Amino acid sequence: MIAARRGAAGERIAASDVAIAAQLACLLEASAPKPGNVSPGRHFSDLRYEDFLASAAAIGAPIAEAGARPLGATVRRAVEATARWTASNASLGIVLLLAPLARAALTGAGDSDLRAAVRCVLDATTIDDARDVYAAIRLAAPGGLGRVDDQDIADEPTRPLIDVMRLAAERDAIAREYATAFELTFLTGVPALERARADGLAWDAAAVETFLALLAAADDTHVARRAGAAASAEVSRRARAAIAAGGVRTAHGRDAIERMDRALRDPRHLANPGSAADLTAAAIFVVLLGGGWHTSRGAAAHGGRDAASR
Repeated sequence: MIAARRGAAGERIAASDVAIAAQLACLLEASAPKPGNVSPGRHFSDLRYEDFLASAAAIGAPIAEAGARPLGATVRRAVEATARWTASNASLGIVLLLAPLARAALTGAGDSDLRAAVRCVLDATTIDDARDVYAAIRLAAPGGLGRVDDQDIADEPTRPLIDVMRLAAERDAIAREYATAFELTFLTGVPALERARADGLAWDAAAVETFLALLAAADDTHVARRAGAAASAEVSRRARAAIAAGGVRTAHGRDAIERMDRALRDPRHLANPGSAADLTAAAIFVVLLGGGWHTSRGAAAHGGRDAASR
């Protein structure tokens, strides 16, 4: 079972530690050279690596207060804080994922496992939470959302946040995590990251390996919204091919990741696997909450320099 790291028996993790873990998760995810995504030296025309750094710094204070505020208010405050530092929508998906994880870590009983605590947080959400999340999404203004008949983002919600997310679960990866108590994060992302770190991979290589595992397990809904289901399926196929070639651990695998990165880059960034990147940040956050920063800290940085596409 995955549990948030505690101090003395029954003692909850400090809010400041949760905030640091959230910021560090964002920084580690953004810094890893994941194919098709922004990373150091690989910017988009409308989104740069520095935007992710600013977003990571900005969410610290709202995440630290996640245990004292309703979930929706935390999401809204974190998106508002990000908007004061960057004009780009750099962290909406990450905020939506990290906020309930942070609240669960800060409010769960001392002996509760984190996923069970997350389920309690989500089941307790209200219509007010949905209103705040809708306001945050409208402020961030992500592209490709389209229109739906029930609980559209342009309207005011009339159902609790968890119900709204369940309605969107088939078309949105973040909503699917809410509907399943973060199934992909806990059952695919976290084990992949823990395995990579236990094997001695540096954080950048481990993050890329986790990203590929998540992308191989489920089509990226960000790609699907922007480029269609066929394009999303092709991105996942490329992730599976890169893993089969050895991924970050072999020269052939790294070559496959490089080819994948080139194939996913176009002027409009339609094939950008943003949902898998957000899920990678969530997996990193969970591992950090479990004490993962100190685990295997002395391990050799296997694959660190040539771990992924350069």
